[in-house]
Amino acid sequence: MEIWKLPPKAKIYEAMSAVADNRIKITGKTSAEVTSSSHDKTYTVAWSEDLTGITSNDNASYWQGYLGYPIVAVLMMRGDVTFDRVVAGHLKGIPWKDINKRFRNDYEKAVASVLISLEEKGIDTRILTTEIERIMDQLGHLSLKKLPKGPRPPKERSG
Repeated sequence: MEIWKLPPKAKIYEAMSAVADNRIKITGKTSAEVTSSSHDKTYTVAWSEDLTGITSNDNASYWQGYLGYPIVAVLMMRGDVTFDRVVAGHLKGIPWKDINKRFRNDYEKAVASVLISLEEKGIDTRILTTEIERIMDQLGHLSLKKLPKGPRPPKERSG
């Protein structure tokens, strides 16, 4: 089985937002659902009982072959990846989809804009960037395998 590639750092920020927003719902012993920042999609994450393999139907995981933010968020929620909840709280309510769209999916520019707005609110963003590095390091040590793909990524819900 193939090993997952590490995500761009921007996806860790998105995962932290999902946790801070309580958008993760454990649905079974080896499954969870993660709602998008715009609340128009729900992604399914599934893993093996021994957590050697995991899969998700978010676009990044499904099409790009790297750990998408729903997988990272579930790993954080389950405690497989440790993180600082206070630091994650700084990313509560961030509309990532809108920001990514504004920057034409240039994730580095999207994160830079979020960090600037947080600095303007008086938040020391070095604590965020340090935490992101720590989480990336943990993900690199997990060496998770790709489980077979499940359903295709969801379409946006209208309404």
